[in-house]
Amino acid sequence: MPKIRTHKSSAKRFKRRGSGSLKRRNAYATHFLAKKTAKRKRGFRKSEPIAPANSASIRRALGMK
Repeated sequence: MPKIRTHKSSAKRFKRRGSGSLKRRNAYATHFLAKKTAKRKRGFRKSEPIAPANSASIRRALGMK
């Protein structure tokens, strides 16, 4: 049985939290920031949990069970 390879671009985008759940970075936070309010940009700094519908496929890409 071959080993499961880690999908490297996914490994850079998603991290595991201490509880075992996954976190991701917010979208829309890199450019075109002049038209966004300061409150909206502050919200982009926080990490978001992965949606349960996507967690199985992301775990597979990261080589987790």
